[in-house]
Amino acid sequence: MSTQEPQPTVEEARTSVLMEISNAMVRLYKTQFGRGPTAARTHWCGPDAVSCFLEDTLTPAERSLVALGEHERLRDTRIFFQYATVREFCEPVEQITGRTVRSFQSSIDTKVDGLAVETFIFYREGQEGPSRIEREEP
Repeated sequence: MSTQEPQPTVEEARTSVLMEISNAMVRLYKTQFGRGPTAARTHWCGPDAVSCFLEDTLTPAERSLVALGEHERLRDTRIFFQYATVREFCEPVEQITGRTVRSFQSSIDTKVDGLAVETFIFYREGQEGPSRIEREEP
């Protein structure tokens, strides 16, 4: 009789990684914006990218900007904050996946309750290069 616990399948491991990324993004949003999204789900987009979809991310102050029709100002402000914190976004994804983030892309649709998408593109297998975090450093 074996005393070793069964190892997860490749698919189970990939699913676990996706859940961990979703949870990390929820924590990050709570820290950065004062409230987390109401739902988050992450998907592989081919072998070298993941996208995390975050629902209902707007803060009360941001909802006020929406009510005033200030969508562009809100998008600009949110994207500014997200790119000002590239390290905070990319670091947990690199730790969870064991892969280097080559590119980080962030978007938000202010007309759909702040639906946000965080996309992380990795170097292809066998390739290596600087982390997106390093490209941000002065």
